[in-house]
Amino acid sequence: MPKRILVLSASVGAGHMRAAQAVELALRETAGDDTTVKNIDVLTLTNAPFRKIYGEAYLDLVNKAPHVLGYFYDHMDKPRGKDSKRDKLRLLVEKLNLSKLCDLLECDHDGGSWDSIVCTHFMPAAVIASMRKKRKLRTPCMTVTTDFETHRLWVNQPCDHYTTATDEGAAYLRHWGVPADDISVTGIPIHPMFAKPKSRAECQKRHGIEGKRPVVLQLAGGFGVGPIEQIFRGILDVKTPVEVVVVTGRNAGAKKKLEAIAAGVPARHRAQVLGFTDQMDELMAAADVVVSKPGGLTTSETLARGAAMVIVNPIPGQESRNSDYLLENGAAIKINNLPTLAMKLEALLADESRLRTLKENARRIAKPQAAFDVAVRALRLAGAGAGV
Repeated sequence: MPKRILVLSASVGAGHMRAAQAVELALRETAGDDTTVKNIDVLTLTNAPFRKIYGEAYLDLVNKAPHVLGYFYDHMDKPRGKDSKRDKLRLLVEKLNLSKLCDLLECDHDGGSWDSIVCTHFMPAAVIASMRKKRKLRTPCMTVTTDFETHRLWVNQPCDHYTTATDEGAAYLRHWGVPADDISVTGIPIHPMFAKPKSRAECQKRHGIEGKRPVVLQLAGGFGVGPIEQIFRGILDVKTPVEVVVVTGRNAGAKKKLEAIAAGVPARHRAQVLGFTDQMDELMAAADVVVSKPGGLTTSETLARGAAMVIVNPIPGQESRNSDYLLENGAAIKINNLPTLAMKLEALLADESRLRTLKENARRIAKPQAAFDVAVRALRLAGAGAGV
């Protein structure tokens, strides 16, 4: 009998949505035509003010007050009583603004019911758990965490299964009372293309990269945020000849500024500036080093392609903890102050053995098949039927 699987996320930053897309694609590839998969951003089901506060305010804080995000991350990770008024108020506000989601969960516009639900953001998972507690919903649900550590907000019981990036993330879920049998360490789901080997030389050729110098890939995220220009100038200050590829995302202004800088690049270097691209898997395969913030998805993609990571400007909270994981596993170096970027990158590129070790460690902890592992578990839940 054909199965129907709902994938839910929220456009709070780009990572949760990319994880949802990865799960959707893996489900389609794994299950074939017999399974219907619908992928929905729950913020499209709410009103404009709530969408602006929940989605756009996050980006504003990332750009202007990241320390505030770090404070709230730590504050909301603290234990709460079973009858916490703050948790109840937060859930009430979310449910009031997501009434269309509640309708969708019970039955979609085609009149069918769902066989399983996958959440790559904790907000829809919390709404689902609340509905199940009140017996308004019986559909099996799975929560897919998208950073290398977990957080209290991801725990929304009842939930049939959780997937995490690491053993440490799983241990923390158990600390909050999630049964060990309900947790799988799959990694963070990334686009299925990252599970397919790519020839480094062919990727370099396709993207106009000579490959005669170490290749440094600078990323600014899908929205092109952060001190992009300062980082670019720091890379160009490196004495070792490098080939730099910068991806500025959807930030057209940053792209224009960096193109002007690239026009006067020192003769020892070579540089190209790109805007938004869907070829990140090939660019990472072509790179020796990726200079980026350590978002969960970007980090997982970098590991999957076996590149060393140079961490810059982690957002306090989830990204600083992602940074800790990379450093503990010897897959990255971290730039605490951007004026030292050139010095630290120079030292890394000059030490071929160290660079090789970082790459080997990246491949060791990579989980490029994560999206497929999540898809298999979602299909198992769907096969178990409603009421599990």
